[in-house]
Formats: sequence, C-alpha cells, structure tokens
Amino acid sequence: MSIRTVIRGGLVVTAADELHADVLIEDGRVVALAAHGSDAAGAWTADRTIDATDRYVLPGGVDAHTHMELPFGGTAASDTFETGTRAAAWGGTTTIVDFAVQSVGHSLREGLDTWYAKADGNCAIDYAFHMILSDVNAHTLKEMDRLVQEGITSFKLFMAYPGVFYSDDGKILRAMQRSADNGGLIMMHAENGIAIDVLVEQALARGETDPRYHGEVRKTLLEAEATHRAIQLARVAGAPLYVVHVSAEEAVAEIATARDKGLPVFGETCPQYLFLSTDNLAEPGFEGAKYVCSTPLRPKEHQAALWRGLRTNDLQVVSTDHCPFCFVGQKDLGRGDFSKIPNGLPGVENRMDLLHQAVVDGHIPRRRWIEIACATPARMFGLYPQKGTIAPGADADVVIYDPHTVQTLSAETHHMNVDYSAYEGRAVTGQVETVLSRGEVVIDHRKYVGHAGHGTFVPRSTCQYLN
Repeated sequence: MSIRTVIRGGLVVTAADELHADVLIEDGRVVALAAHGSDAAGAWTADRTIDATDRYVLPGGVDAHTHMELPFGGTAASDTFETGTRAAAWGGTTTIVDFAVQSVGHSLREGLDTWYAKADGNCAIDYAFHMILSDVNAHTLKEMDRLVQEGITSFKLFMAYPGVFYSDDGKILRAMQRSADNGGLIMMHAENGIAIDVLVEQALARGETDPRYHGEVRKTLLEAEATHRAIQLARVAGAPLYVVHVSAEEAVAEIATARDKGLPVFGETCPQYLFLSTDNLAEPGFEGAKYVCSTPLRPKEHQAALWRGLRTNDLQVVSTDHCPFCFVGQKDLGRGDFSKIPNGLPGVENRMDLLHQAVVDGHIPRRRWIEIACATPARMFGLYPQKGTIAPGADADVVIYDPHTVQTLSAETHHMNVDYSAYEGRAVTGQVETVLSRGEVVIDHRKYVGHAGHGTFVPRSTCQYLN
C-alpha cells in the first residue's frame, strides 16, 4: 500500500542547496519540494506528516567503505549485516557499500555470492558491493567485465598485507588496464606492505610489542610512496584511481599533485584520521589496541592537511572503513605482539555526527558536509541521483537531523555490535532524530522501527564523478 509522507518545516540541505522547503514522498521516492507556506505545499495531502521545524532535512548518508562480517586475522568483524546496517541507520546512513572478498585460488563469483548470501534478507538499509581482488589472473580479469555489467563497478586492490590480499605491481597494472576498458574504478589500499613487514619483524625483535608500534612501523613515507606508485601505474594504464583511507599529509600531497595535472585521481579519508591520533595508540596498558587500524592513526599535525584536502577537494569522500573487533576476545589476540591485533575500528554510526561537529567547529561548510558524506560517494560509485540527494525521483532516503542537541558518544549508548567506542566520552553537537529509507521510517524520534530485510541490494552504474 502506498503511503504519502510530507516532511514540513525543515531546512533541506543538499550538496548544492539549502532550502526552507517541505518534501513530498510517495512510493518510496521524493515526488516534489515546495517552499514552506506556498500554495503548492499547502495543497499536499498525506497519510503521514513529519514536523521538521528547527531541524535539518538531509539526504541519507552513503558510507562507501564498510566491512561487515569480514574475516581477518583468525577472527571476523563483530558487526553482522543486520547489526551493522541497523547501527548505520541510527547514525543517519541509509546506504552502505561493503566489500565482497575473493580468496586466493577462488573466483570473483564465488566471493561475491558468499557476500550476497551474508547480506540478503538481513539489512535494515540498502547496500551495494565493491569486489576485493586478491588473485589477479586471466580468469579473474575476464570476470571483472561480467561484474561491471552486474552492477559491481569498483575493485579494491592491496599494496599491503603480503600473503593475504597483496598484489604486486604487475597484477595491479593488469587490473587497472582492464578497468580502463570496462569502466570499473580501481580502489587502492596504498601502503608498501613488503617494506612494512620488514619493519614489523625488526620492531618485534627489539621487543617493541605494544600497540603504539603498529603506527610507528607503518610509516607515512610508505603510504606516500605507495600512493605515488599507484598513481603512476594508473597513468600508464589510462585508468582512474580512488585511494582509500588516506591518513598522511605526504599521501595527500601525492594526490594533490596528480589532480593538479588533471589526472582522474581521487582520495577518501575517514573520521578516525580527522579526530584521533597516535596519542590514542599510545594510551596506557593495552588500551591502544582499540585504535589499531590500517592505514594507522597519525600524529595530530596530519589532521590539518586532511581537513585542507577536504576543503580544496583534493579529498572528495569521508567513509568509515567500519571494521569492528571487540576489545575483549578479539583485539586482545595481539597482547604481546602488535602485529596480531585485528586491524579495524567501529564507526559507521558516528560518521554523520562527527562531520556535523566539523561544521560546528568551522572545518567545513554545511553543504560540504553533505557533499563528502552523501552526494560525492553516491556519484563516485554510480548511485547518484538515486542516492545522495533530495530531489524529485530520488529514493526517499531522508534524515531529520537536530543540529542543536549535544550528545556524548559512548559504547553504552551506541548500537554497533562492539564493546568499546573509539570516541568514548566525546561530546558532539547534533543528533539524528528520524530516518526514512525509501520512504519507510526506520528510526522514529530516536526509536528503531525498522527491520532486517527492508534493505535491498542496489546495482551501481560506473563512476559518475568522471563526467
């Protein structure tokens, strides 16, 4: 049964505009916007009216980098597609793009089908997939073409993690050449994993086993070197490149130099690099293990370069790289050996709020918040304008956001399936109040009313950010 919904009285904020407008929704899509008090808005009838007075009306967030149920280091990410997408909704995110994993010796199809099975019928919000390429060969290169036709239009490669996900430069070049032909977008984890493994071995031999050494061995220069190398390989292949989880000033500089040459090179950073630092990795006892992720947290002085990159559009997207592992029973696998701490942080619920705090703090303007969290990730990964904006014809993924409420982030109140918060005790201004996914209310005045299975798989077109 079709339900007509009208959202009245709010400030509609998109990447392009800020409008005091009412929003009409029917059959899961936005039908029209009209100015408050106008004859057009006044003539609308509805089965459900949502009062957004003194609130922002935002497009649902698009988190283009999550890892639900990811096997890693002898364990697996603690959020399932059910718990993780529910937490995403609580945080104002209405679409995730997760990573299906190809295992070495297996086909892309096998890996993709495994992830379809994990997610199908379990998601509270809509989802799509990237494909991790762990084994580039003649067969998997052909499979890339078929996946692009199926709506899996981006492929992640790793210069890190030898023996697990790592691809050498020859394999990377072949995959880039293929994507140049089929329209796929190569995503790169840019760290020199071969060199890092040497530094890990040497650190452990010196008895340097605490979590803080995770950051010290994964040096900024090795992120910058890999970023530079990935850019040059992409140039040779004639392919666009998207560098994931950029954390270091030197890596931002490599991307900026490439973009100044007019190259189709894009960069993503994550809230942890904007708000956390090596000070967290160095917390006493084993507490620093909570903050072990790769690329690692950097010294605080790198944050300014990341914010600047977001303002100048040398970095285009903020995703979470949400990959949670519980402190007790998972992170503590690395007691006495930092290299065995599962890599990853929880954050899918916190991204929109942290970025609103960045607006409050003057790091970015309000529309840029929506651009880097909603519109650009949708465009970058072929989901726009179905996702990432509020406009006639778009999916009615809408967030009613209270910009005034002050909340304290804490594991006691978050909804991610993990026993700690990376932002424990941090006060932020702004909070999600109500969330609609394709016109269906998922969060209603801070109550979860959604259900597993509402979220559907969304096939994607090729990168729209190149147009």
